[in-house]
Amino acid sequence: MINVHLKKLRRRVEISAEEEQAIRGVVAETRSVRADQILIRSGEELSNALILFEGWLARSKDLPGGDRQVTGLHIAGDFADLHGFTLKRLDHDVVALSDCVVGVVPHDRLQDITERHPRLARVYWYSTNVDAAINRELALSLGQRSALSRMAHLFCELYLRLTVVGLARLDGYDFPLTQRELAECLGLTLVHANRTIQELRRRSLVELENRQLTILDRSGLEGIAEFDPSYLYL
Repeated sequence: MINVHLKKLRRRVEISAEEEQAIRGVVAETRSVRADQILIRSGEELSNALILFEGWLARSKDLPGGDRQVTGLHIAGDFADLHGFTLKRLDHDVVALSDCVVGVVPHDRLQDITERHPRLARVYWYSTNVDAAINRELALSLGQRSALSRMAHLFCELYLRLTVVGLARLDGYDFPLTQRELAECLGLTLVHANRTIQELRRRSLVELENRQLTILDRSGLEGIAEFDPSYLYL
């Protein structure tokens, strides 16, 4: 299962046979989790990190009134909480958006691998920097892009990220998020998110049904999003 993680790493850097063996050795166990399960709660003390092997996870923060903002999406191949290795707790929840399989990586194994393989320490530092770049792009969407542009941008970003790990089709990909979860990603009301999807459909850019996103006009979608993938460092 860790092959999807290695595939993601190798899209950006070379991984030697010795380094691959070390990476394969960090996972202590795999766990299956159900959709909507909270894997990590804000503030709890952490001694393990999680690699996502199958499914989709979200980082999210809740307001006292119950409103939720999704601050990041993770797909197969991602380290969901690598920054928790140094912070030892998170300021947000990590929740399963679909049924998932995760690999549990004890922090002491992470420390060992980074001490024995300093180049891998730089590889994973690089990975957290890319996560930060994705988060900045989301902040730009929430602050400055129109609803139509920010939804189109998210769809374009996910297409590239899923392509890297072999999980996108030529014309789209599995999209397990509900409309409410999509709205929480984009800072929209449920009604506004629905109207935005309908507008993208009206323009013959995408179809979203049965948890499948079909991209009908990729160049048109990228145009609406003003999509520049350089922040993904591919």
